[in-house]
Order: sequence, then C-alpha cells, then structure tokens
Amino acid sequence: MNVYKTGDIRNVILMGHGGSGKSTLAESMAYSTGIISRMGNITDGNTISDFDKEEIKRKFSINSTIIPIEYDGIKINVLDTPGYFDFIGATEEALSVCDAAVIVLNAKSGIEVGAAKSWEFCEKFKVPRFIYVSGMDDANADYQKITSDLHERFGVKIAPFQLPIKEGSELKGYVDVIAQKAYTYKPDGKCTEIAVPDALKADAESVREGVMESVAETSEELMEKYFGGEEFTDEEIMTALHDAVKDGDCVPVFLGSSVKNFGATSLMTAIKSYFPNPANSPTMKSGKDAKTDAEFKCSCDPNAPLAAYVFKTIIDPFIGKYSLVKVYSGVLKSDDLLFNAETDQSEKIAKLYIMRGKNVEEIKELQPGDIGAIGKLELAKTGDTLSRKEAPVILDQFVYSTPYTYKKYYAANKGEEDKISQALSKLCAEDKTLKVVADEENKQALLYGIGDQQLDVVASKMKEKYKVDIVLDKPAFPFRETIRKTAEVEGKHKKQSGGHGQYGHVKMIFEPSGDLETPYVFEEKIFGGSVPKNFFPAVEKGIQECVQKGPLASYPVVGVKATLIDGSYHPVDSNEMSFKMAATIAFKKGFMDAGPILLEPIVSLKVTVPNEFTGDVMGDLNKRRGRVLGMNPGELGKTVIEADIPMSELYGYNTDLRSMTGGFGNFAYEFSRYEQAPADVQQKEVAARQSKDEE
Repeated sequence: MNVYKTGDIRNVILMGHGGSGKSTLAESMAYSTGIISRMGNITDGNTISDFDKEEIKRKFSINSTIIPIEYDGIKINVLDTPGYFDFIGATEEALSVCDAAVIVLNAKSGIEVGAAKSWEFCEKFKVPRFIYVSGMDDANADYQKITSDLHERFGVKIAPFQLPIKEGSELKGYVDVIAQKAYTYKPDGKCTEIAVPDALKADAESVREGVMESVAETSEELMEKYFGGEEFTDEEIMTALHDAVKDGDCVPVFLGSSVKNFGATSLMTAIKSYFPNPANSPTMKSGKDAKTDAEFKCSCDPNAPLAAYVFKTIIDPFIGKYSLVKVYSGVLKSDDLLFNAETDQSEKIAKLYIMRGKNVEEIKELQPGDIGAIGKLELAKTGDTLSRKEAPVILDQFVYSTPYTYKKYYAANKGEEDKISQALSKLCAEDKTLKVVADEENKQALLYGIGDQQLDVVASKMKEKYKVDIVLDKPAFPFRETIRKTAEVEGKHKKQSGGHGQYGHVKMIFEPSGDLETPYVFEEKIFGGSVPKNFFPAVEKGIQECVQKGPLASYPVVGVKATLIDGSYHPVDSNEMSFKMAATIAFKKGFMDAGPILLEPIVSLKVTVPNEFTGDVMGDLNKRRGRVLGMNPGELGKTVIEADIPMSELYGYNTDLRSMTGGFGNFAYEFSRYEQAPADVQQKEVAARQSKDEE
C-alpha cells in the first residue's frame, strides 16, 4: 500500500446496532475498491472483518477490525466495530482514534438502541457523523419514515443527502439531493447518471432547500447571498457542508443495499468530501511533554516530535503480538527506536505493518494521522504513548467503560491453573473491559466484564485459542459476622499426655464493639494474677485467628470486643499454646451465645435510564431489597436513579436491566457499608456454607 499524507487520510468508525449491516457495508466498500474479488457474508463466515473463530461461530462481530481502503486518491481507515453492548470495549478502542463515524441503520428496523447509543457516543466525544440506511432493497424499507424518525429524535441537524429510486419494492438508484442529479446502481458498485425522476423532483428540491438554509447559516456572507436570491457556488456549498459536518451541525443521511453492493461508492465519495482529515479532526488528542510537564498539542505535523498512541493490542498464540497505533505527531518509521515515557523503557521496532482484517502488509512508515501496527513490541500495552527519548510525550489515555458484571471461575481440569492465568493475562491485555481479581477472603478468582455474553466468549476463546477449560459460576459474596448481645463464658484447655501436660483457662466477656470496620478489640481486666501477663498475647493470638473465620458461617468477624476478666494457670503445664487454645474455645462459645448475625455488603447504585423506564426500574429495585434514595436528571434527557442495594441482589442485574429498558439502561455501583442480613438470607447462607464445609 502507498504511504498517504495526512490530508489524504480519513479514519472512520462504523457504528450501530448488532445486525444493522456494519460488517456487510465494510465488505461492500472493500469489494467496490478491488480489495477483495468477491463479497463474503456473515452467514458463511467469510467476511474480511469478522475473521475471528468466535465471530464466525456466533455470526456477529466481537472485535474491532481495521480495513484500510484506497479510494479516489485517499486512504480510508475503516474501523468496523461490534454492535452488541457486551463488547463495548472494542467500540471504545476504535472511538479513541477515529476522526468521524458512520452510524449504520437497518432500513427495516429503523432507529434501534445500538444506533441511539452510537449517537450518544458521537455527541459525547464530538465525533462528526453520517447516517447510512442499509438494506434499502427490503420490501418493507420506508426511507421517508426513517428520516422523519431521525428528525424527531435527533433534531434539525439531520439532512438527507440522498433519496431512493425504487421500482415497486426494488431499489434501483438514488437522487443526489445536493447536486440535484440521479443515478442508477451497477453490479460493480458504480453508478450511471440519469435524469431525476419526475415523481422525486419536488421532494428533492424541498430537501435541498432545507440543506441550503443550513449552508446559509454558516456565514453572514452566505446568509446575505441566500436572502438576495443568489445561488451558491459548488465550492461554497462543499466548504460550508464540510465545516458543518465537522462541527456536528449537519448529519447527512445516505442509503444503499450493502448485500447488493449498492451505495458504498457514493458513501466513500461523501467521506472524502465531507469528513475531516486527521489534522482537522475535532477528536484530536492532547497530552504532556514528559520532561517539562508542559501541555503537548498534537498537530499532525510530520516535523513535530513523534507521538504514536497504542489503541489496541492483538495477542495470538500463532502469529504473535501486534500493537495497533495511530500517529498523532511526527513520522513513525520501520527502524525507529521507540521510548515509552510512562514506563521509562525503550524498544526497537521489528517491523511496521498495515493490517487489513487478519492480513498484514509490511510498510516503511506511517505519516501523521495514519493507523498501522507494530509487530512484537514486548513492553507496549494499550493506552501507552510511543515517542522518542530525546522528546518524550505522554498522550491522554482513553477512559474505557468500567466492568461491573462478574463471575467466579476455576479450572475444569486440575493442574491447569498456570495456563489459565497466562491465557487470561493475554485476553485482558487485548480487552480493557476485562479484569481478573483474586478474592482471597472467599478463596475464589473473579472475572469481571461488561456482561454475561462477554464472559462466555472469554471462556470459549480460552478453550479454542489456548486449549484450557474454565468453569464460570455464581460468586460467593463477602458477608461478615458479628454479635448483637453480651456473653460471659469460659474456655479451658487441659491435656495430660505423660510428662508436662497442657493447661490454659480463661474467663471472657464478648460484646459488640460498635466498630464494624475493625475485626476485634481486645482488653484485659485481670486482678490478682489469676492469668500471668506473659500469657495475654497468647490469648489475643487465639482471638486474632478466630475472627478470620467466624463460627456462624465461616465469614470474617467484625465489631467484636473481647475482654479477659479471669482464669487460672498451672505453674508447670501452662504455656502460650494452652492459653491460645483456651481463648479459641471461649471465642467460639461466646460468639454463638452473644446473638450472632450475618452482615451483608450494601452498595450505592446509580441506574441511568430514559424517563419512560423509571417506574419499571424502581419496582424491580424494590423486589431486590433495594432502597431508592432519589432521582436526578442525567445527560441527554435521561434520569439517574440512586439506591442502596445488597451486593448479592445485583447478580445478573446487567441482563435484567437491558431487558427492562430495551438496552438503554446502564448502571454503576461502589461499596458503601455492611448491614444486618434478613433472617431468611442468613438462614440460607449459613446452610449453604455448612453444606460446603461438609463437602
């Protein structure tokens, strides 16, 4: 592939709901430009972007894929992304380096939740966008209704740049509203110009008039020209629309049928005309000079210091590791010695590549704004900045979605724990929304992700790619044990085995300490030397060991005050071990006599939903023993419901919330405190722990 200058590069992300036709559109673009000789399809599992075995098996995108396309003198780096929310991390890594977006709608389904969320992402990160209505060859496709719905949902910035030409239900071509020309599609993706059909002339002129009003609003000069009845020149129209699209004030709508290879060519022409190149992108990154801490502004200047951002990591057992980068400043060359200012490490490039799906092509350099891949960088990870040691730079890292869904995992076959650990480490390096946590308290390993489907895919990938099996299961939750009453007990340890024996005897009071942050408080109130002072530490040692695993259900103990008040000793047989054992006996008896209870973890939960779903969500939270504390207005007209809820009740909540809200709801939580568990919850948990101990 040729080396392209910044002005001839477009970095475009394909976004939208799962099944809307993103990968098929990418396939059509690749076929129209001669990259592939025949179009693949999702059903057969032979598309250029969905090449992963899991994607082929499940028939939907799981990873983000880059497909560089050369078209009419420019290079379009197409970033195809998943539409299902569990794989939002793959979409976010592409968002971190894109300069513009195409939101794909299915003509039959209209504005689905994935499209609405894609719009929200573009609004949040100020990404210029088009809307592409795919599947216009469907008999039930209603373009007028879709554009009407888009106007109602997203406002006046929606601007249909094309109208469909149909014969019955068959898509034949389109009208270019801006140029007031019409075209019919040819099988190779190109078009033949025809006269605008009479039936569409009035609509085309009306739509164009609305767009021209938007053009007039871009400057006073054009406004005067418009009201003076003068026609704008093609250059004025193109410049004004380019700026309006870049600023997000205009969102053009295009159409096609990717399966039939209709529409990809006109879309790529529009990408060239209206989308900004990386130097003019509103999504340009910033950072700091690692030497001076001064702000570093990326300029896509080839003569500026090198700054390349690692936005994705691919680790394959067979082909090795690739670090995908976008160059924001300077020129990246295949023989560069790179410096990572955050880790203070240097590493030489082995080879520099362009990736197209699973295929790689070696290149000599990447100009500013371009995207490529570096092979076998051992030290670099996603989010790192690669620069040069004499001019070190650190770019701002993209903040990924926080994973809140988790399950415990364990090896299906004993002896594979190390292999599992290594495989998960690689998968977590590839996906920033995956996280492994060792829960020492409950002796379980936890795998965090965005949703259950993502975790299932991880387990399947481990079996397929790394030949290890893991079992995913419901996790144990971090309960605590404490007491509500006061109990006075004694503990005596006496053992005679010939020669010196063992003798320890204590009397103790156990009561609530009032501090649930601290496991125990130990005091001694001994009068008359009934227990020598040198045995006090042994008594406390016994208490210290007991609180690690409580007598009620083997959970850690908190909030207990233990007071040593009396006891006895033997001048020969008493020793530290004897008094430690006596304290252990006293603790177990005293704890069970002092009204033992289980405490459950409570989290502060925030659920963000569209207003129409607040009633259903609050009703569901009440069923989960949650306490709704209030509602606050959120971004983009949504409501944030705040509640306190037991952590155990959030198991499976991600799936249920999506079901309740049609996929629009999301949530976040953090640990708040411990509260007494209801009697039925305590009874069930104690029985479960006893059964487990017996096993």
